[in-house]
Amino acid sequence: MTNPLDPITVEVIARSLLNIAEEAGAVLMRAAYSPNIKERHDCSAAVFDAAGRVIAQAHHIPIHLGSMIGAIETLVERHPLETLRPGDMFLANDPYTGGGSHLPDMNLIAPVFVGDELVAFAANIAHHADVGGMVPGSEAAVCESIYQEGLRLPPVRLVDGGVLRQDIVDVVGLNSRTPDEREGDLRAQIAANRSAVANLNALFTRHGVSVTKRGIDGFLDVTEQRFRARVNALPDGCYTREERLAGDSPGTTAQIVLALSVRGSRLHFDFEGTHDALATARNMPRQAVLATVYAAAKALLDPEVPANAGYFRCIEMQAPPGSLVDPLPPSPVGCRSISCGILSDAVIGVLSQAAPGAALAPCGPHHLLTWSGLDPRSERFFVNYETVSGGLGAFTDQDGLDAVRTLASGSANLPIEALEHAYPLRIEAYRLRDGSGGHGRQRGGSGIVRDYRVLGDDVTVSLSAEREHEPARGVDGGGDARTGRFTLDPEGVGEVLRSGAKEVPMPRGTLLRVETPGGAGMGPPAERDAAAVARDVGEARISVHAAAQLYSLASPPEDPS
Repeated sequence: MTNPLDPITVEVIARSLLNIAEEAGAVLMRAAYSPNIKERHDCSAAVFDAAGRVIAQAHHIPIHLGSMIGAIETLVERHPLETLRPGDMFLANDPYTGGGSHLPDMNLIAPVFVGDELVAFAANIAHHADVGGMVPGSEAAVCESIYQEGLRLPPVRLVDGGVLRQDIVDVVGLNSRTPDEREGDLRAQIAANRSAVANLNALFTRHGVSVTKRGIDGFLDVTEQRFRARVNALPDGCYTREERLAGDSPGTTAQIVLALSVRGSRLHFDFEGTHDALATARNMPRQAVLATVYAAAKALLDPEVPANAGYFRCIEMQAPPGSLVDPLPPSPVGCRSISCGILSDAVIGVLSQAAPGAALAPCGPHHLLTWSGLDPRSERFFVNYETVSGGLGAFTDQDGLDAVRTLASGSANLPIEALEHAYPLRIEAYRLRDGSGGHGRQRGGSGIVRDYRVLGDDVTVSLSAEREHEPARGVDGGGDARTGRFTLDPEGVGEVLRSGAKEVPMPRGTLLRVETPGGAGMGPPAERDAAAVARDVGEARISVHAAAQLYSLASPPEDPS
């Protein structure tokens, strides 16, 4: 039996691996062409060992882990190890053939060699703003088949022994409404992988292949031991939770049913009873569900545990094939990220019952707007894929966070300056949506109000969202959050547009407002600290009169300002 490495060497190797992933992510964002990647940071980078285990993922977007789980195994099935060589890179995006979790997320995987030995894989993923399909942006709740969502790629060789295959780039570009962006972003992904490959090669050379492999094994083992200790501290038992997504028809819903069994140092998540796959694109492929489970368990039980396959060993998941949490082809899956925002509330809900001291109330997921049309400044077609953050639910000991992507998600709101520079749109309001978070002993976080003025003549918008009718429900006496909505001409007629709207015409001068949902409150409002109520009044989150009524105060709170 090989003697384990000393802890210091394991830590040095582990930190080096994480730095390599982080640096690759930074290269990708700096080199990217599209605002979605370079400004919103809708991308991730990771390192795998030769067996395909996740060793390190940069701290970008947790759900992107779902686009990478199983990616190496699928790659090797189609391209056996003996056919791989230095300088190769493989592109994939199809969730039903191990290439991702929805089509806009393009995986790029590179084998890493030291001499003739394959020692690791470097990978990154970037959300491309358009990969074809019937709706600009390639992600819309109205799609009824994955064939409507865009170009599907199994693992194909994009770089052959260091030489870019322009024919593959041309295929991607020909299927996109914005081909120049696609080529620029693909080249940024190549640059990111080259950075990771060079740094991994240097790491294995510096420590030696044998020592580095032992360091990786030690890193995964330590991660597992740490997480098992946290799970062991939970009481054995079974905990259940149900959440609801919007259904296929207006006014209908589809339930997510989850049972968590805690037995010793293992967590078993069972989705038996969950609704069948929907006809619309709110389904969540198995990889995305697994990534959400991993991310939520890490966030609630041990946020500092490394994001690698070590702690995955403590988690099992079971989902009914053909359900909305394990759809079968050709079910559409484009809006899986918004759905996973609701899914994460179910996962957090069962974990909060097992670990009430770390509980988190349900959250308000982001809303999606995809603008497209002709930019009058350049006479070129544009696609602005954009999401706007909601609010985080309350914790047991603190208020929820305002204006954040929740749990499995993680990209940024597009900065106003970048948006107005790139697209014929003007932002006329951008603020917190006061009162959108649920009240309680701990208050839920607020969503966002964002107003868009259209400055072009041939512009449309497609809309997708959750929590428009079913709010984030309060916990232990806390208040429900407000639901989200899209409103046309909010200062005039105020027509509310439904989620699932496809390519709604937006004539020049039109104003569209998005109001994202807040997070739920926790605990009875009457138990809220008086100083916290006064702070809410001082921050104009609530009026003095409303605060006195809601929080049952004997005298109105003083404005600390």
